[in-house]
Amino acid sequence: MAKRGDRASAQSLVKLLVDMNLSPVWATYLVGEGFEAIHWTAVGEPRATDKELLDWARDHDHIVFTHDLDFSVLLALTGAVGPSVVQVRTLELTPQGIGADVVRVLRQHEDALIRGAILTLDSRTARVRVLPIQPSRPPA
Repeated sequence: MAKRGDRASAQSLVKLLVDMNLSPVWATYLVGEGFEAIHWTAVGEPRATDKELLDWARDHDHIVFTHDLDFSVLLALTGAVGPSVVQVRTLELTPQGIGADVVRVLRQHEDALIRGAILTLDSRTARVRVLPIQPSRPPA
C-alpha cells in the first residue's frame, strides 16, 4: 500500500470536479492525495446549472464530487452512463474531518467510478450504484 506522500505509487486515474457546494480546499487536498482535481470555479461559471456541470465533467472525463443530490437524480432520470458522481451525505464537509474517508472510498471504488457509478458516502457507510440507474421494478 502506498504511504502518504508517496505520490508516484498513489497516483490515481480518477479525475475529480469539485462542485460549488464544497470548498475549493478540497481540490488542493485531493491533489495532495494523488488525484487530479479541480474546483468548478476554476473552469465554469458559479451560477451554472447542474446539467452544465455534468456536461463539462462528462466531456473532460471527470467525476463530480458534491454534497448535492440533484446530480444523481439527473443521471437516473436520463439513464445516463456518466459521468460518475461522488456525493457526500455528512454534516462534516471538510477535508480535515472526512478527507481520509473520502480518499479511502475513492481508491476502494476506483474501477466502478471509472466505468460509471454513483458513490454515496454517509457517516456510516459508502454505497455504489453502477450507471445507468435502472428503474425499480414492482415485486412480482
